Order: sequence, then structure tokens, then C-alpha cells
Amino acid sequence: MSWLQKRILNWFQSLVLRIIKTGEMPKHVAFIMDGNRRYANKHNLSQREGHSKGFDKMKEVLNWCMYLGIIEVTVYMFSIENFKRSKKEVDNLMDIIRQIFKHLLENKKKLKDDGVCCRVIGNLSLLSEDMCKLITEVMILTRENNRIFINYAIAYTSRDEITHAIKDIIQGVKDSDILPEDINEDLITDCLYTYKSSNPDLLIRTSGETRLSDFLMSQVSNTCIYFTKVLWPEFSLWNFLSTIFYYQRCYSSLQKNKNNLKPIMHNSVQAFSRSHEWRATSSSSCRPRDDGSKRSTAIAVVRRELVGCEGVVFQGGTGADGSCGEGVRERRSEHENEQQRVQGNRRRSD
Repeated sequence: MSWLQKRILNWFQSLVLRIIKTGEMPKHVAFIMDGNRRYANKHNLSQREGHSKGFDKMKEVLNWCMYLGIIEVTVYMFSIENFKRSKKEVDNLMDIIRQIFKHLLENKKKLKDDGVCCRVIGNLSLLSEDMCKLITEVMILTRENNRIFINYAIAYTSRDEITHAIKDIIQGVKDSDILPEDINEDLITDCLYTYKSSNPDLLIRTSGETRLSDFLMSQVSNTCIYFTKVLWPEFSLWNFLSTIFYYQRCYSSLQKNKNNLKPIMHNSVQAFSRSHEWRATSSSSCRPRDDGSKRSTAIAVVRRELVGCEGVVFQGGTGADGSCGEGVRERRSEHENEQQRVQGNRRRSD
């Protein structure tokens, strides 16, 4: 069925999936894919083999999401914090990610047939030029597809995302594109890397850790959060369906609590204590925006090398030419229109 992984479900699995689909389904599911190294130690494998198993599982899980009709998936592939690991491990992870995107390019026909739009969110200036070029090619290739959206979080943390949004807004004020009083929640949301995405309905973290590791902190204020002690490479279809069933049980409460900014969390390891509770900034669902690009030397080089690359989406930030993000540009357009109206009124009064 899918470009992601050739896998055919047996009749019983297909039946269960059809039954699950009769209930309320999340439109956007996010994954913190944790436990690859522990899996490797458990099975006497190298760290590279553990990470490879994890990325194989990611392909399988994306398949399940497609079977269930989930239209958007976000996976935490590589945190900025991961750069602090050993050079060997970082190189291995980057090599695996590189192979994944090469595989996507090799399967461009299936990507189009399945309507898969691939996006990358994160600080791409931290990646190598060849990686940026590869990512750019995949994003350009799939940007017109609209059946399922897959967001790969690479070189990402929420702190970095919010920092870049603030820098974009400050630059917009300095350039007189916006006024300080225009700064509000919606403008900040429009300047995040995830500005083209809706907020996740369900977030799943494997391996037993009960923390978010700086992932989508500004987007999960009304998200159903599910923690499971299963290691990511061992995450089965039945584990996944359990999370969907839990979401369906919580659906009514989620709707009631929409304005309370209180995430609903499940922890299969132990009760999540009040001392670990946190509050995330409320953010509204993001609207699709015109394509933009992000300021960095590496991205500028990629833009020069790739034909038609000027329109590639780099998920917020500023343009390589120094222009500000979509939210700032929108406010600039609003002010230009307002100035024209004021000038017109003055001429009529004169």
C-alpha cells in the first residue's frame, strides 16, 4: 500500500483497525521515539544497529497511521541536544537520516501516488550542506502532495524554535514591519517552525521516560499525552492501538478541557506526580502559509544549487535574504493597507 514500507496486515489486524476507525480518531499524532540505545544493549547490538531498528520501526508506525487515516504525523528524529553525544553516534544518526531521505527520493512515484507531503522542522543551519540539499529536494518534490503530512523534527528543540520566533519578531520591529503592540500569541505562533501544522491531538513517548525532552512544548497544551515503558523498536501494532483507544476514551474530556490548557496524560509506568506537571503556552491551530525559507549560510548555498529552490518551505524563521517570517510579513501587509486608508482619508478631508 505504501512507499514507507512494504507490509501487508493480516485479516485480523485489518479487522481491528477498521473497528478502531469507527471511533474518534486523532488527526495529528506526534512521537518521541525513545529507547533505541537501551534496545541495543538489551539485545547485544551496536548503537548504530539499535538506531537502525528504531528508524525501521518509524517506517512501520507511519504505515499504521496511513491505514488509520491519520492525516498528520510528527516524529522527533534528532534533537539539538543529541549533538552533545559522541561524534561516532552523531555521525551514525546523520548517516541513517541521510539514507532515509535518499530512500524517499528513490520512491518519489509512490510518494506522489500516496499523496505524502514531507516537511522538516528544526534549525537546518546546524546541519551539513549536503544534508540540507537532500532535505530540500525531498520537500520540493512532495510540497504539492496533500493526503498525509509527515513532519520530521531534525536539529529541533522547542527552546530553539521559540528563540528564533522571538528573533524574527525583534527584527520585524527594527525594520518597522510591525509595531510592538502588534506582538501577540498569534504572531508568535505564525513564526514557529510548525506554523504550517495543526497542534497534535495525541503525543506518544516510549521507553518509560515521563518527560517531553523539549519537544513541541508550545503546541501540546491541549494534547492527549501517552507514556509507555515499551522501548521504541519493540513498539507493536497492539501498543499503538492501545494509545488510540486511550485517546478515544479521553476524547470527551479533551473537548471539555480545550480552554483550560490542561494536557491529559497517561503513564503506563506509574502515576504522573503533581511535582512533574508543567504548563505550556496556549497556541492556536496554525494556518497554511506561503512557502518561505530560513536564514543561514548553508541554506543559501542550497538555494543557489537547486533550481526552483527559492520557494522551499523551511518551516518559519527568516528568509535567506534577511526578510522576516510569515507572521511578520502578514503584519507588514496589514500596516501598508492601513497607511493607504489613512492617507486616502486625509486627502478627502483636505
